[in-house]
Amino acid sequence: MSKISRNELTALTQSAFVALGLTPEDASDVADILVMAEMFGLTTHGVSRVESYGERLLVKGINPRPSITVEKCAPSLFKVDGDNAVGPLVGMRCLNVAMKAAKEQGVSVVLARNSNHFGPISPYSLLAAEQGFATIIGSNATTTIAPWGGSDARLGNSPLGFGVPNPKGQHFLLDMAMSVVARAKIRNAFKAGQTIPDTWATDAKGVPTTSPKDALDGFLLPIGGHKGYGIALWVDMLAGLLSGAAYLTHVKSWLDEPDLPQNLGHFFILINTQMLGNTEWLAQKMNDFAAILHESAPSDPTKPVIVPGEIELNKMHDYLQNGIPIADDLLLLLQNFSKGQFVK
Repeated sequence: MSKISRNELTALTQSAFVALGLTPEDASDVADILVMAEMFGLTTHGVSRVESYGERLLVKGINPRPSITVEKCAPSLFKVDGDNAVGPLVGMRCLNVAMKAAKEQGVSVVLARNSNHFGPISPYSLLAAEQGFATIIGSNATTTIAPWGGSDARLGNSPLGFGVPNPKGQHFLLDMAMSVVARAKIRNAFKAGQTIPDTWATDAKGVPTTSPKDALDGFLLPIGGHKGYGIALWVDMLAGLLSGAAYLTHVKSWLDEPDLPQNLGHFFILINTQMLGNTEWLAQKMNDFAAILHESAPSDPTKPVIVPGEIELNKMHDYLQNGIPIADDLLLLLQNFSKGQFVK
C-alpha cells in the first residue's frame, strides 16, 4: 500500500480519464466523485472504477464526448439525457441542475436516462449537504436479483441513498444497495480466493452458497426479504421507468455486453432545508438527534452507537490529514492509464 494526497489522486484520476478521451472538465467531475468514494473507504466504487469504465470507453460502450441535455418539465422537475456518458459525469450534471432548482423552488426532482454506473451515492449526498440540501438519490442497475419467489435475475441491485445536512456537525449520509452486499464484494472475494457468508447470495438454482464463483453465476439476496424486493422495484420505477431509461431486464450488462449502451437511469430529489429554518435551528435539531442515539449504551462496549455517515466522514477527515491508502497495483494502473497505457 502507498499513501497519496487527495489532490494528487484527483489529478492522477483526472489524467487517466483525459487519456481515455474525456475533456479535462468532464474528467474532473468524474475524478471528484471517485476520489471522494475512495476517501469514504468505498474502495469497490472508488478510483478502481477507472479500469471498468476504461474498458467500456475503449470499446465505445461509453461515449467519452457526450452532449448531455436537460429538459425542464415543470419549475422543479427536470429530465436529463446523459448521451451514454460516464455515469459520475451524468450524476454531477443532475446534482447541479437539482441544486439550482431547489435553491429557487425549495424542492426539485431530476430524472436521468442514457447513463451508466455512477459510483456510490454518498459523495453526491455530501456535496448537496454542504450546500444545505437534504437528498434522496437512486439509480437502477444490471439485473442480479431474482423477483421474490422467482428463479432468475429480473431486477438490479439498485442503490438508494439519503442525506440530511448538519450546518454545525456531521451530516447524515445513508448509502445502501438493495442486496445484503454489493456484487463487487463478491467479485473481490472471488479474486482473493475467499469464501463468502451464505447470507450474501445464492447459486444459479437459488440455493444459498459460500462460493463466490457460484454466487456470481447466481443471484444476490435482497435486504429484508420481500420488503427489500419491493423497495428495489420502487427505485427502478423512478430511476428507470419514469426517466425513460431502461428498466429491469431491459438494462444491458456491462460485463456481458461492454460495447453496448446500458441506458441506466438515476433520480435526484432535493429539499432546500434553508427554506425550513435558519442554520442555528437545523444544527441544534441535528445535533440533538445524534445525541439521543449516541447516548444509548452499546450492547458491545467496543462498538458505540453511530449515526449513518459518521464512519465515512471520520475516514475522510483522517485521509485528508494523513493521505489516502491506495494499493500499489492500483496506483500503477492509474499511472499507466494516465500515460495512455491501457494494458494491465
